[in-house]
Amino acid sequence: MSQRSAAGSDSQTSHYGPSVGAGGHGHGGGGHFASTSRPADLGRSRGMNLPAHLLSWQLLAALLLNGFIQCVLIGAYAARLAGALSGRVATSISLFNLFVTVSRMASFFYTPILGSLSDRAALAVGTLRPPAVTAFEWQLRSIVFAGTVGAALGTVLLPTFLMLFLRGIATFERTRSVPKALLRLLLPRTGFAIARTIAKLPSASSLRRLSPRHVPKDLLFFNVVVTGVYAIGVIAAAYASVLDPTAARTALLSSGLINGIAMISYTLIVDPGSAIITDEAVRGQRPVDDVKALVVYLSLTTLAGMLLSQLVLTPAALVIAFGAHLLAGR
Repeated sequence: MSQRSAAGSDSQTSHYGPSVGAGGHGHGGGGHFASTSRPADLGRSRGMNLPAHLLSWQLLAALLLNGFIQCVLIGAYAARLAGALSGRVATSISLFNLFVTVSRMASFFYTPILGSLSDRAALAVGTLRPPAVTAFEWQLRSIVFAGTVGAALGTVLLPTFLMLFLRGIATFERTRSVPKALLRLLLPRTGFAIARTIAKLPSASSLRRLSPRHVPKDLLFFNVVVTGVYAIGVIAAAYASVLDPTAARTALLSSGLINGIAMISYTLIVDPGSAIITDEAVRGQRPVDDVKALVVYLSLTTLAGMLLSQLVLTPAALVIAFGAHLLAGR
């Protein structure tokens, strides 16, 4: 058999274990990711051989969308504080759901873009050497990092989100219409109010006065865990689909199960605990400062969870790839 046909045979054979290794050593001397031919589309970036499509508009769009999604989700925490301050808990929950819906709408665009990145990486797997897979991993890590930056921005802008919720509640009570309330929030005076809140961000000393001792520690712990899982559910599944292309569809479709488990855990543990603290503050059974502390520490633990997700991305992808490999019966 000629060298060309031997290389082609090796590149078409998928072996789960060797294919995920860094060196690509496996059966036939090349494993799944190795090839005897060098790709034509390898470019140089700061002295490193990386795929030319490492930086693309798809990656930029995924970075911006994930940052926006996480910023909005953090800002939604301010709805609880707005409900406690205004006494309109039900209305604040309705506006909270509106924010969550906006983030989910953004996810409808973000997920296919992430899929396009994984498709391009999967097509390259048969011809590129391991740096291509490494480049795809760094694309995914940069997307997670963009979400972390968005969450940090949302934490800093919590006073701004609080102002928007309070204005939204007051406007909704006057107009009895969510679309009209949203249109009023687009008026120039709202922009000036946003600028004022950004200029008057809380100082470090005021944040230190918000003690976490009245916030349940198990609630904060589970928020870290749930956020860490939810932040990489889809991303780890996309990575797994490239690690084992023979079970790519099984791996990708498993992301719904992973995120579903995380959302159920949040609904059973984090959300009810937060609701009780808010209701007790509305009834005067505890100070509103406890709700402020709750919102701040939920935001900080969300940041911690997103930082943790960077550590578990590769192990999670390997576990998903292994499970998908078993389910696919390869």
